[in-house]
Amino acid sequence: MKNINKGWIYGFIGMTIFSASLPATRAAVGSFDPVFLTLARGCIAGLLGLTLLFLFKEKRPQTKDLLSLLIVALGVVIGFPLLTAYALEHVTAAHSTVFIGLLPLATAIFGVLRGNEKPQAVFWLFSLLGSALVAGYALIESAGSFSLWDLLMFAAIVLCGLGYAEGAKLSRRLGGWQVISWALVLSLPLMLPITFYTMPDNFADVTTPSWIGLAYVSLFSMLIGFIFWYRGLAEGGIASVGQLQLLQPFFSLILATLLLNEAVNATMMTVTFAVVLCVAGAKRFGQGNTLASQISNNQVSTDPTASNLANINTTK
Repeated sequence: MKNINKGWIYGFIGMTIFSASLPATRAAVGSFDPVFLTLARGCIAGLLGLTLLFLFKEKRPQTKDLLSLLIVALGVVIGFPLLTAYALEHVTAAHSTVFIGLLPLATAIFGVLRGNEKPQAVFWLFSLLGSALVAGYALIESAGSFSLWDLLMFAAIVLCGLGYAEGAKLSRRLGGWQVISWALVLSLPLMLPITFYTMPDNFADVTTPSWIGLAYVSLFSMLIGFIFWYRGLAEGGIASVGQLQLLQPFFSLILATLLLNEAVNATMMTVTFAVVLCVAGAKRFGQGNTLASQISNNQVSTDPTASNLANINTTK
């Protein structure tokens, strides 16, 4: 199978895992403070990542990698989880999740700026069209106005796009799970003490859905999803595979309906179909001149443990 096609498969699995992140966060903030939730999920995932790095005897990242790892931590370990948690205290998962449709465009832009990718011009047409469809849907659903919580979601998208692109660039050398694990481990000295400081005095009132939400965002959103997502971006191209997240709002809306009893309407389904066409077009025209398309299979990830971890998780 071609490297690019494998990248899309890994990316699709990662996107599917991330689709439950906002519904899970919405459930978790019902009982947990956003700051505690953000730091707790990072600490849980960080300790697991540290364990993996120790078990597989991974080498420490080089000094030149530290800045990139800090950018990843700022974007996907702290920034996106914290801002979305604050927003989801005040708006539904169904409302906030449509902003995820802007994430592929943010990822593509940072892929060009940070990953030196050069998608074809037609790719940008499909990317902008897909983002416009999702943004238009968000505007209709919000009755033509944006709130402070919408602005928080927009800021979260920018930070997340930066973290995705930076992590994908670095994962071409270190491996996907290694990148997110090292970013989490570097964040632990800051996160651990604040987690204990913001910990609730009493856990007796924490609901079962909140515990489930915390468990999901800690294990899947913060660690397992990145094993597939970063590998997909590295192998298939940051800008190209990133367009899969045009589908994520609609996967999330379905989950919000099933798990949180939030409404899904006919307009959403219509926009979903149009977005699928945009993703197909982005896949067709996003492969030209991407750095990933110029790298052979054994150059993308020279570490066999990255492949082994992805294969293990794929068979689960």
